[in-house]
Amino acid sequence: MIHHQQLGTTTYTRSKNLLQLIRTGAITIGGNKKLKIYGTLQCSSGKRMKTANRVFFRDEQEALQHGYRACKRCLKRNVPPLGREGLHYCL
Repeated sequence: MIHHQQLGTTTYTRSKNLLQLIRTGAITIGGNKKLKIYGTLQCSSGKRMKTANRVFFRDEQEALQHGYRACKRCLKRNVPPLGREGLHYCL
C-alpha cells in the first residue's frame, strides 16, 4: 500500500511519481484509507477524494489483504447484494 502523500513533497513531484508507478504497473487500484474502499483509477468517486485519504495498491488482492472492500460504483461485480440500508456509494 502506497499513501499518496508519500509520493513527494509537492503536487508536481507526487503527480510525476504517481504517473511513473502507473506506467510501470506498480499500482493499478486506488483506495480511500478512511472509508477502507478501493476502486479503479478511473472511478469518478475516487477522483474526488482528498489527497490525504488516497492510497494505492498493486492489485485487488493487496487491497483485500488490507481489509478494503470494492467500490459499488466502478467494481459492481465484486460487491455482494445488500438491502436498502446498505445502498451507499464509495469514496
